[in-house]
Amino acid sequence: MELRQIFALFKKDILLELRQQHAFYGVILYVISTVFVLYLTIGSNTDAEIWNALYWVMLLFVCINAVAKSFLQESRGRMLYFYSITSPSAFMISKLLYNLLLIVIMNSISLILFIAFLGNPTVFVWQFIGISMLGACGLSLIFTMLAAIASRAMQQASLMAILGFPIIIPQLLLLVRLSKMAFAETFKAGASLQITLLVIALNASVVVLAVILFPFLWKD
Repeated sequence: MELRQIFALFKKDILLELRQQHAFYGVILYVISTVFVLYLTIGSNTDAEIWNALYWVMLLFVCINAVAKSFLQESRGRMLYFYSITSPSAFMISKLLYNLLLIVIMNSISLILFIAFLGNPTVFVWQFIGISMLGACGLSLIFTMLAAIASRAMQQASLMAILGFPIIIPQLLLLVRLSKMAFAETFKAGASLQITLLVIALNASVVVLAVILFPFLWKD
């Protein structure tokens, strides 16, 4: 029963996205314009450390803009309807899965545009792609939980940024440190595995906290 509810809510979010594509294309336009401005500013021959820093900064802002709308589109009346037909854990897990899929797509588009306009200074390309996907998943999970908390306030996007700044710093530091290995001449598999496990543990803890804490917001 719980799995059917999760799948139905997840399908509902995808159908809404397909019918209201202006928000999706708005985020894509934001990504394209940001990368193009960076290309006009610094050119295609970008230093590896600058390229890496700009990539994570852009992905951070893309996550904030893309994830915030998932709760903005849920009106109070619709939330009351969901309250009567489904459980809070099913609703939250469906939102986590939907935003996870959305940010993975956005990250793929961002990575393609970054390589096309700013070059590809990475030495280990496939390792960096895996790291970027792992980072995108982590950022989407964190900002989905923050969006759920901020949905009880009027200014969701600004409150997400305020709440997310101290929470996202440890994960960003781990991701930046991990991604730097993809630019080195040798990829340290042992060190990368340890940091990857830490990032996965942080992601898992975010999911657990979101499922535990969201029912208290659900009752409000």
